[in-house]
Amino acid sequence: MKQILVTGGSGQVGTALMHHTWPDGWQAVAPPRADLDLADPASIAAMVADRPWAAVINAGAYTAVDRAETEPVVAWQVNALGPAALAAACKAAVIPLVHVSTDYVFAGDRDGDWQVEDHTCPTSVYGASKLGGELAVRSGCPRHAIVRTAWVVSATGANFVKTMLRLGRERPSLRIVADQHGSPTSATELAAALATIAMRQVNDLDAPTGTWHFSNAGATTWHGFATEIFRQAAARGAPSPALEAITTADFPTPARRPANSLLSTASLTRDWGIVPTPWGEALGPILDDLIGQVQ
Repeated sequence: MKQILVTGGSGQVGTALMHHTWPDGWQAVAPPRADLDLADPASIAAMVADRPWAAVINAGAYTAVDRAETEPVVAWQVNALGPAALAAACKAAVIPLVHVSTDYVFAGDRDGDWQVEDHTCPTSVYGASKLGGELAVRSGCPRHAIVRTAWVVSATGANFVKTMLRLGRERPSLRIVADQHGSPTSATELAAALATIAMRQVNDLDAPTGTWHFSNAGATTWHGFATEIFRQAAARGAPSPALEAITTADFPTPARRPANSLLSTASLTRDWGIVPTPWGEALGPILDDLIGQVQ
C-alpha cells in the first residue's frame, strides 16, 4: 500500500482528497491537527518520519485572509514556516512534496490570465505568507510540485457557494462584487489533479518539478458566479434572490483582493495531461450535494 500524507484534512481540499477515489494500492492519510500541526516544525518532522510515506500533499493553510492582516505571525508560521519544515522533512525522506498555493501571490492588477512565470507581487499578508511557502518548497525539496489555485468551492467547509445559498434563503436581494475576475475551482477536481501529480511523481523519477496553476475553465466575476449559482439552484427548487452588481470599493475589506485572479492552466495540460472542466459544469455536482439534483 502506497500511503500519501495529506495535511489540512479538515479543509475543503483536504476533505476532497480523502473522498477521492484512489487506485488500488494507494491510500491518503490525513492526521488530525493534534498529531500534525503546521505551526509546529517538530510535529511536522515527526509525522513525515513516522512511516515510509510515498509523498506528501500539503493542502493545509492559514486561509483567514482578512484576519491575517492582524495575525501576520500566525499566518507566516502556517503558510511559510510550515511548508519549509515539510520541504526539509520530504528532502530527508527522499519523497515528493505537492504544495497548494494561491492566486494571491500575484498583484491581480492587469488583464489576462496570469502565467506561471509572471512576476509575483502579493498585496496582502496572506498572499505574502503563501509566497513565502512557495519559496520554501522550491528551495527546500528537490522533488516538488507547487499548484496555485483560486476561488475554491465545495459542498464542505466555508465558501462562496454555501454563503450564497444561505443568504439566498435569508434575504430577497444581495449585493455582489462585479469587478473582481476569476475562475471558480471545484475542490473535488483540484484534489483529482493533485492526486494525479502526486502519483506520477512517486512512480516516475523523471516527472517534472516546478509550479503550475489549476482552476476550472472560463472567466467570470463574483456577481457572475452568484448569478449562475442561483440559476442552477433555482432548477433544484432553491430560492433565487435579486442580485445587484457593486464594486470592490462598495465592499471594503481589511485585506486587498486581486482584481484579476485568472490563472492560465496551459502548462498543467501540457505537462500533466490535466484538462479542467468549465466552472459552470463543475458547479453542478456541488449543488447536487447541497440541494439535490435538478427537479
